[in-house]
Amino acid sequence: MHLPFPQLRLTVIGLGYLGLTHAVCMADLGHDVLAIDVDPSRVARAATGEAPFFEPGLEPLLRKNLEAGRLRFTTSYSEVGAFGHVHFLCVGTPQSAGGSADLQFACAAVDALAPYLTRQCLVVGKSTVPVGTARILARRLRDRAPAAEQVELAWNPEFLREGMAVQDSLSPDRFVFGVTSSWSADQLRNVYAAPLWNGAPSLVMDLETAELVKMAANSFLATKISFINAMAEVCEASGADVVRLAAALAHDERIGGRFLAPGLGFGGGCLPKDIRAFRATARTLGIGSVDRFLGEVDAINARRRTRVADLTREVVGGTLAGQHVAVLGIAFKPGSDDVRDSPSLAVCDQLAREGAIVRVHDPVATGNAARIRPELRYAETVTQAAAGADIVLHLTEWPDYRAIDPAALGQVVARRNIIDARCALDGQFWRSAGWTVRVLGRP
Repeated sequence: MHLPFPQLRLTVIGLGYLGLTHAVCMADLGHDVLAIDVDPSRVARAATGEAPFFEPGLEPLLRKNLEAGRLRFTTSYSEVGAFGHVHFLCVGTPQSAGGSADLQFACAAVDALAPYLTRQCLVVGKSTVPVGTARILARRLRDRAPAAEQVELAWNPEFLREGMAVQDSLSPDRFVFGVTSSWSADQLRNVYAAPLWNGAPSLVMDLETAELVKMAANSFLATKISFINAMAEVCEASGADVVRLAAALAHDERIGGRFLAPGLGFGGGCLPKDIRAFRATARTLGIGSVDRFLGEVDAINARRRTRVADLTREVVGGTLAGQHVAVLGIAFKPGSDDVRDSPSLAVCDQLAREGAIVRVHDPVATGNAARIRPELRYAETVTQAAAGADIVLHLTEWPDYRAIDPAALGQVVARRNIIDARCALDGQFWRSAGWTVRVLGRP
């Protein structure tokens, strides 16, 4: 698959979720890749073929490309500067205390790389950043790099879905190239020659628009999720059925059904952080309407978590103290072990604060959850989690949970109560096995 496409020398800066995935997939496209991180233990782990997070298909590709000699890891910026013709900036931009994106890691990476850029090259930002960041980083590069004006900066935002990141890297639905010259655009076309040849569209634009694309995309997706969950609030108040409502809306081709799934709402390391950062950017630009609009999107999302806790309290009799609660799923979404801003973990926290005894099962994410919430109890199997439970909460829609036999599970619980917070289980099937079933937004 690697010929006749260009084989370039690429570097990737940052070995978090985005960086490691990008490095592995660029090597799999046939490029020679050198990846760097300031954390020696992270570098050492990657160099042995071990991914520090769960992402389907990533670890086999990591090992394949290590063995092929196309992928190496280092902690030396001088080695990176001497090696690469195109340098990808993939560091984190976490949320600051005020909600804005914290750019300290991006600035530090640029400052560390720049002194070793002695010839013409391209630095490509992939991290999600506020509009205007690329121009700031470009000036830092020019001021600090020996090659000065020969160093160009482009912005090529990522659109990875956790659980689908390998596919999204190798066969994306589009490429966005924010550039300041035709030379930069040509370099990016060479990097992505294989997927472009296979039909992936590329959109060339200015730096500012490229930065906004990712922020706008995530804000729109979050808005769509919060819209249907706002409709769930209406349905709960009126006796209507949000699942049937969503199905009817999905038939309208102007709306569509993707991201129109009612339930517990969104979480993870991207959507919540990005809409808050976008709000901060809007405030800086004086666009109050965007700030207020996205604030309500965020608030609707938070209310779904509170609603599950309230409904749990109601079902078990008005108080959570001493109640045994089995939780199915702690990752923010299926196909991932990521518990950052996990709606399920937020619900567990609230239940535990009110005295509930919470026991959690998840196919892959209990280790990550236990590191930040050791006070919760964790089970290796669904049966262990549900043993003696007064209520079961379905909070992450792993396929494993749809395959549960409700009659068999009913033999181990104290009371047959279940809340389906993801609107994903066959409620009638569970009711036929003697369970009381409550579903968000459904009568």
